[in-house]
This record gives sequence, structure tokens and C-alpha cells, in this order.
Amino acid sequence: MTDRQRVKSDGDSAADAHERARNYLGQAQIDRLLAAEKKGRHGIRDHLLILMMFRHGLRVSEAITLRRKDVDLAQSRVWITRLKNGLSVEQPIPGDELRAIRRWLAKRDDTLPWLFVSERSQPLTRQAVSYIIGTAAKRGDLGRVHPHMVRHSFGFALANKGNDLRLIQDYLGHRDPRHTAHYTRTAAARFDSLW
Repeated sequence: MTDRQRVKSDGDSAADAHERARNYLGQAQIDRLLAAEKKGRHGIRDHLLILMMFRHGLRVSEAITLRRKDVDLAQSRVWITRLKNGLSVEQPIPGDELRAIRRWLAKRDDTLPWLFVSERSQPLTRQAVSYIIGTAAKRGDLGRVHPHMVRHSFGFALANKGNDLRLIQDYLGHRDPRHTAHYTRTAAARFDSLW
């Protein structure tokens, strides 16, 4: 192997390592994930699940423990109980998400307390959420997507919109700003004015 081939090979592996390290989806990919999930067997529920995980930066455990009482349809607000010692907050529900919640609740004929339930009238499990997101990613031709990527995607989306570190930190429920800093440090929008 020549020196030139060796340099090209090393550069290729560095580029591949960078791609593997990217653990979030861009807005276009999130849109494809959401569109693909609408076509699933439980499209109304699963689309809403992914939408809320993205819009509210939910961890899987936070999504599956959401309860109906946490959603205030009249005020368009949702109470997010953060886990891992995070800061719980009330967040707004945009119009399209509010309509999706109403569609999902109208379809249900139970009085179970959880927002997201399975066919067996139980709260969704972590494994079920991983399966839902994984199959939607396959349907949307997105490769391997795991649930925490949806949360990271939201953090990067907020940073790319120019939101400051403190706002992102509060919205995601982080107590330590170091957990939030990587979203703003690598936000592509930071570099737009350089050229």
C-alpha cells in the first residue's frame, strides 16, 4: 500500500467513525420517521409517541410513564416528570400534537391512567418503544435508530434554532449544564455566519 493510499484509507475510517458517532437525526429524518410510523399497525398511537418523545425530549422511561392526567387539553400543556434527578416542567403542546393526542384518546375505549397503552391494556414497555422506533426507522429507510436518538435529535434541533444553553437545559430537565453543552457546541447554525 502506498503512502497516499494509506492516508486515504485512514481518512475514510475517520469519516466513518464520525458518522457512527452521530447519535441524532436531522429534522428531515425526524419527519421521515414520523411519516413512516403513521403507516404502522398502531399508527395513531405510535406516531404520537414518537412526536411527543421528539417535541418534549422524552427519555423512553418518561414517555411510558406519562399519564392522561399529565395532559391538559384545555390549556394545551403537558406536565413532564423528568427522571434521573431531572427538573420536571410544564411544557406547551403545539396544535398538531394536540390534535394527535385528541385522535388517540378518541380511539380508546378504556379508562386506564397511562397515555400510551398496549393492546393488552398495559403501559408500553421500554422494549416495545424500541421496537416501534426501530420498525419505523426501517420503514423510513433510516438505518438503525434507537429511542434515545430521538431525545438527542430534539436537543440538536433546539440548538440549531439558536436557542441558548440555559433554555435547552431547562427544557430537557438537565440539572448540570455539562449534559446540555454538547448540543450547543456542535450546532451547525453556530457556523452559518462564518461564510
